[in-house]
Amino acid sequence: MSAFSDALGVSASGLKAQAHRLRIVSENVANTDTPGYRRKTVAFASEVATSGVAKVALDDVVLDRRPGEQIYDPGHPMADASGHYTGSNVDLVIEIADAREAQRSYEANLKMFDQARQMSSGLMDLLRK
Repeated sequence: MSAFSDALGVSASGLKAQAHRLRIVSENVANTDTPGYRRKTVAFASEVATSGVAKVALDDVVLDRRPGEQIYDPGHPMADASGHYTGSNVDLVIEIADAREAQRSYEANLKMFDQARQMSSGLMDLLRK
């Protein structure tokens, strides 16, 4: 029965990681027009459980180092003497691609979780007979 719980744990850690990634992507999309906002990215690491099974662990959220877009608007309150201010460095095309990748990874982990649950249920049915 340990293999089933290990499979459920691995897929649950993947679900948690991809849900966190989707939250970060949604924060980036929401702040696309915020001056000075820096895009956040999340990294994943491997966490080995006591059973020896590697699970997905969340690493630190880091800020993208790319410079923000320089926008010319002399009337903006954040504009410097030349009339420019720094916008965000969020690219919506990249965020949409990241969201799709996270969504598909979440769905794959969900299918793995459901498959392990069905196999465990099937085993219990066989043992009852």
